[in-house]
Amino acid sequence: MPHDGRARTGVSQLRASQAGAAGTGSSPPERAATPGERALAFAGAALAAVYVPGAGGEELRLAETAGAGAAQYGLPELLPLSGGSPAAEALRTDRPLWLNAAALAAYEGGPTPPVASLGALPLMAEGRRLGCLVVVGASADGFDAEQRRFLERYADAVANQLRAGADRPEPPAPLAPAQRALRVGSFVLEPDTGVIDADETLLELVGITPADFDGKADTLLANALPEDMHALMSVLEPSTPESARRELEFRVRHPTGEVRWLSLRCRMAPSADDRPQQVLGVVTATSPQRRSADDVSRIQWLTAALDDAATVQDVARVVVTALREPLAADRVALAELREDRLVVIVLDPPQPAAWPEIWRTEWRSEWPDAPVRALPTLQLALRDGRMDLWPAGTALEPGLAGIGAGGLAVLPLPAKGAVVGVCLVGWDQPHEFATEERSVLTATAALVGQALERAHAYDAEQELATLLQRSLLPRRLPELPGGTAVARYLPARRGLQVGGDWYDVIVISEDRVALVIGDVQGHSAGAATIMGQMRTAVRAYAVEGHPPDVVVSHANRLLVGMETDLFATCCYVELDMEEGNALFVRAGHLSPLVRHPDGTTEEVQVEGGLPLGVLAEAEFPMTAVALTPGTVLALVTDGLVEAADLPLDEGMDRTRAALAAADPADTGRMADDLLGDEGRREDDVALLLLRYDGMTARPIRAGWEVWRLPDAVMHARRFTARTLRRWQVAEAADGVLLVVSELVTNALVHTQGSVRLDLILRGDLVRVSVTDGSPRAPAKPVIVDWESTGGRGLLLVEAMSESFGSVPVAGGKQVWSEIRVPRPEPTPADSVPRTDIGGLL
Repeated sequence: MPHDGRARTGVSQLRASQAGAAGTGSSPPERAATPGERALAFAGAALAAVYVPGAGGEELRLAETAGAGAAQYGLPELLPLSGGSPAAEALRTDRPLWLNAAALAAYEGGPTPPVASLGALPLMAEGRRLGCLVVVGASADGFDAEQRRFLERYADAVANQLRAGADRPEPPAPLAPAQRALRVGSFVLEPDTGVIDADETLLELVGITPADFDGKADTLLANALPEDMHALMSVLEPSTPESARRELEFRVRHPTGEVRWLSLRCRMAPSADDRPQQVLGVVTATSPQRRSADDVSRIQWLTAALDDAATVQDVARVVVTALREPLAADRVALAELREDRLVVIVLDPPQPAAWPEIWRTEWRSEWPDAPVRALPTLQLALRDGRMDLWPAGTALEPGLAGIGAGGLAVLPLPAKGAVVGVCLVGWDQPHEFATEERSVLTATAALVGQALERAHAYDAEQELATLLQRSLLPRRLPELPGGTAVARYLPARRGLQVGGDWYDVIVISEDRVALVIGDVQGHSAGAATIMGQMRTAVRAYAVEGHPPDVVVSHANRLLVGMETDLFATCCYVELDMEEGNALFVRAGHLSPLVRHPDGTTEEVQVEGGLPLGVLAEAEFPMTAVALTPGTVLALVTDGLVEAADLPLDEGMDRTRAALAAADPADTGRMADDLLGDEGRREDDVALLLLRYDGMTARPIRAGWEVWRLPDAVMHARRFTARTLRRWQVAEAADGVLLVVSELVTNALVHTQGSVRLDLILRGDLVRVSVTDGSPRAPAKPVIVDWESTGGRGLLLVEAMSESFGSVPVAGGKQVWSEIRVPRPEPTPADSVPRTDIGGLL
């Protein structure tokens, strides 16, 4: 649909007041509020700030601030952890502090000038203290219960962002990503014209793509259910007094058929003569359960919500939503039964102080004393499979004391004729279990048990798929001379999280490396199996020393011979790390991307061939490209650059732009930047990056074709001695000459055809390589005694060498040995040729 650019421009000029957004009705500031500031304002916060531990661990350092009031308050840059500031106290006690104007006056380290209220929320993740979130409020009464719940969720999201970026050199800026993770959408509406400025989060919540949104309120509400439309239309009426808030819940049906409950909060912005009247609002995803006494509707919602819950953690969130607030409960615990032990899935509230002291030693792992027999109340309920409701004042074992002083419901969770877990619901104040509530709890237990069984099977399937995928991909990439390689893999968002994308980095020789990326058709265990076979085959052909076109051709014939209906795409690159020369072969795959040292990017124009597995006699031409030091080579699969709503050309342009903007000094961060949103996608994604730096110490080479003459070994020794003198490492000649004698003798005696001797000096290592025409690797003797004669030479070679081995090459094998040699101090007059390939000089 066309966009009404003129109308949207007028909306974007809205000037919203931080204080007015908090409900004070003050005049607006001179700049437009951002979507993040709108969300904070509706949570009663004028300012949010993150404090993180300083380098010495003795103080808190101000890391980031956000909000329309950021410029109005002078928060301290440093706060001592041992001081009396709200942030330090919240972090020390692991509990949030909510301070109104009177309580805040007693604390030090507050904002300047003084504010009406303040909240300090510790940032915890996996038991680690990551910092503190400080929120400044405008109301003297502090934050209400709903605002506190939102800010606690916000703090959890900020903690997750800090944990995710803990390993990065630069600390992350977590506030904006945390708000995106909470999925809070905001809008500005002009009721007179019906023009609405909605952010991308709001469009995603209501099920509209940015390309289909024309800036009109009617378009935004098109997916709302008809029965909720009347309430929604009320927000378009400008009769609401300025700064007064309105709240409502409504439902939208996405194009996929999914029905989603959303919560809307809005208010009228203060009007002025130079702009039309406007409505400010935020929308969040909410529980579809309505706050009513309609138990049938509650069970219907629970059934639908559990049907959408895929993982065990999803089930846990639904259980807490369904039981704690609707039943006015103070605690909800959910645990799985594994053999005779109960493993905690969720505890709400999550603070340790809310649960019995005896649980602290094994917090969030298993119940006290671990086995069920240590908790007779639970043991009885699990054995009989019957719900137990314990009224206020019931004496329970120490492991359950304090969970429900005013009443405790013990709900065994049945599934397939067995009990799969238990749910505890506790109240602090005396609670009466009405008949209707008993029925709801019984139905809830049955639904949760079945959902938990399904989710456990799903989690096990996904864990198996993840292990399979990880076993098929490289565990780590090798260290390369003259370059750095990094890779990333993201599984698909839906279905079995295993696919056909693969990558590999193959060290062919001391100065040549192969990069390969591919994608097997399909998204299943069968595709993953073919992927593993293809990766192994390509690695084997590459290590044998075949040129790139032969490697890909052999892999193609192998896949054709498998008699599978699946085909694969592949891009193979062989790179000379010394010279920077690269040979590309492309079999139906995306073109590689290159970032030049000056920051410009381009697609490498590689002549393509058919995908692997289509035609046995397909040809795969090679394309040669010279890389200069500082160049970054990027190989990607189509999951990164193509989707149902993302054309391939546009996706490649986005990836090129991200590649140009990224910092090549940190290849890991560069790979993360190319991935963009780390959330899983519809298709799996593989990414392989190589930054080519060039070799700082280039090797010196010399080669000799060994003649099959009676004195061939003598000539090989003379060539080696002359070479070592020329390289000024003659002090190590004895050891090197012994290795040359043994390896050349073995090649002449045990093989046919040509024999070649190569010497390479790199740093303080001399590498002796003898290539012959036999594929059979040399074998050391199994038993060595005074009567045995064969194989003793290999033992001598191994004893003289720093390292020793044999690798297959095209048409034979290469046996090599590396000997450490002392290097003399270089003089200005020294002039050593880089290569010397040929005969006697």
